[in-house]
Amino acid sequence: MATRFRIGSRPSALALAQAELIKTALAQLLPNMPIEIVPISTSGDKMVTAALAQVGGKGLFIRELEQALSANRIDLAVHSMKDLPATLAPQFRIAAVPSRENPRDALIARGPGGWDALPHGARLGTSSARRRLEALRLRPDLDIAPLRGNVDTRLDRLAAGDFDAIILAMAGLRRLGRDGLAHLSELDDDGFIPAAGQGALALEVLADQRPGNSAEIERALGSLNDASTAAEVIAERSLLATIGASCVSPVGVKGTVADGRLALRALLFSLDGSKSLAEGGDQAGTANAAALGITLGQRMMARGAAEMIVQGADGI
Repeated sequence: MATRFRIGSRPSALALAQAELIKTALAQLLPNMPIEIVPISTSGDKMVTAALAQVGGKGLFIRELEQALSANRIDLAVHSMKDLPATLAPQFRIAAVPSRENPRDALIARGPGGWDALPHGARLGTSSARRRLEALRLRPDLDIAPLRGNVDTRLDRLAAGDFDAIILAMAGLRRLGRDGLAHLSELDDDGFIPAAGQGALALEVLADQRPGNSAEIERALGSLNDASTAAEVIAERSLLATIGASCVSPVGVKGTVADGRLALRALLFSLDGSKSLAEGGDQAGTANAAALGITLGQRMMARGAAEMIVQGADGI
């Protein structure tokens, strides 16, 4: 059995908080195993101003962690699921998908009243093409301006008056204990369908060996897997892979498990926002999650999704 277990994480406060959640859970299952978190800066962490699509896409947030796995410097990488490409490289696998945090987007404004109280022409901060186009779909009068950086950086810019409001993920705010902010409102996921995997974590390991070379650790990780969350994420990522969504494709997709049944909805925009394509309403058993994603994705392709997709360097 391994003498210690090393969890790789990006060095941001949010990433470390997520890694700490996994460390705490594993420590309860493996009380005699020393567990440490190894912070690893990624290319995406170092590029705080450039648009992701211009510098290689969301794979920039996982590349160095996967390199550390391959070099045996860590035994497990903890990622935000939405940072992973739709299809992993064959030398890696997802060992577990823990229970999902709130997947919705959140509006944080400088004043009360939420979405409807934003003044005409309000300046909204987000660098997400999906969030920008979903916002303009409901409020075409808004002035959307780019906003990158960690959660505190974005909140500081809001407080400084650079924006009238910003959009962040509820999951990140909750994991950082910032979900009690004044003038915060959850956005209805009927209008704001979140990104694939939003609110979920991915526990990534090497495909050809047990993490830490231990069957006991493998079982412990398996016990952290939440079957409903895993099914939702499988369907979401399957749809992305089917339509060939790239790092610059504005697409929201959300699976929801209720009473043992999985429902899936998706909303795709052309990059300029002139066209949109929605699908949903289908349901399947959780064992058929991948097939459900493929079915909806194929239907979107038949309706012209391919012409709306902008190909990037890697999947979303």
